[in-house]
Amino acid sequence: MVLVRTKGAIVIGLSIAVLSYFLCNNSLSKALSRKTHKLLSPKKPRKGLIGAIGNTPLIRINSLSEATGCEILGKAEFLNPGGCVKDRVAVKIIEEALESGLLHEGGVVTEGSAGSTAISLATVAPAFGCKCHVVIPDDVAIEKSQILEALGATVERVRPVSITHRDHYVNIARRRALEAKDAALMHRNAKHSDAKDVEQTSGYSSEGEKQSTVFSSDCKGGFFADQFENLANFRAHYVGTGPEIWEQTGGKLHAFVAAAGTGGTLAGVSKFLKEKNSNIKCFLIDPPGSGLFNKVTRGVMYTREEAEGRRLKNPFDTITEGIGINRLTENFIMAELDGAFRGTDMEAVEMSRILLKNDGLFVGSSSAMNCVGAVRVAQTVGPGHTIVTILCDNGMRHLSKFYNAQYLSQHGLTPTATGLEFLGLG
Repeated sequence: MVLVRTKGAIVIGLSIAVLSYFLCNNSLSKALSRKTHKLLSPKKPRKGLIGAIGNTPLIRINSLSEATGCEILGKAEFLNPGGCVKDRVAVKIIEEALESGLLHEGGVVTEGSAGSTAISLATVAPAFGCKCHVVIPDDVAIEKSQILEALGATVERVRPVSITHRDHYVNIARRRALEAKDAALMHRNAKHSDAKDVEQTSGYSSEGEKQSTVFSSDCKGGFFADQFENLANFRAHYVGTGPEIWEQTGGKLHAFVAAAGTGGTLAGVSKFLKEKNSNIKCFLIDPPGSGLFNKVTRGVMYTREEAEGRRLKNPFDTITEGIGINRLTENFIMAELDGAFRGTDMEAVEMSRILLKNDGLFVGSSSAMNCVGAVRVAQTVGPGHTIVTILCDNGMRHLSKFYNAQYLSQHGLTPTATGLEFLGLG
């Protein structure tokens, strides 16, 4: 009898164990299935190209974080559809212009740009039913012109001159917008008077020679984007980039650093972060030839030596394109900064190669300079802090100069570093 009861108990126990196993596995399978479905289920589709701009990931830059003892994070703006942080600005500028009536569908957006903003405008303008006319300095990487032309933009390459010169690329772009407006008016008048369509207006090249700037008969006017002074630039980052960084870090960041061209990114992000937490430190990293470092640290744009005529003839004599400037823009004025650092071309080149070798990050010159700034901030505040910067674009727009071994050799910029020794880190 005892043996029978024991066998019965064993049978019952085994039955319970088997049943529990299947029930447990069934629950686990359902849980895993739900989790897998959640991971694999696609996000809601974004509405067109414009909807895909922004909400870029914030990534840990492992090599820099491990070398400094800080968490150095990069906002991966190169993942925007146009491949650049300027996509945000282009959308905001065009949206506000259309809402205000300064730009109409079928109109031409003009801009003077070192390349990045121009490419972003040329990328997003068709999504708004507009065209793009770009004026860029002839010393920027040739692939930028090629990209612009492939995107359908009209491109003018002009020699670099001071902003005070009539034929600075920004001033020419401003004139082109006025010419497009005049062309549209003439087309309308010609149509109303049953006259022949007018096909062109006249402009002037950087050498002062008369040239033809052709605007089609269906041109609906022109609008000068004016990225340097148009505060839509600042607002794009104040309502977009800044809030995203705050949310992605859970508000747990100690510093932000970036270079400035127009100043929009630095201003929009710094102002938003400071409003959320005034203890967050915001810094500028400035390339050679730019006066902003002096302005932030000394309150003047030029040092005494520069004022005595020893400044570079071309103040933008730097390999980093799109950053550095010698005037205060309406956008930069909005920035709330705690200090500034000076970066060099050599540091930017070395940094780009370190990021590529150790992190697989193929970034452009301004992104590399921003990372130089992030390390400088880390060295200043010490280990244990979270520092955010901007990875503006990738290296594909910088092949003919910044990633060209022969070009770098000619300018004494051949990279040799094996680590971050060029920034004083072993």
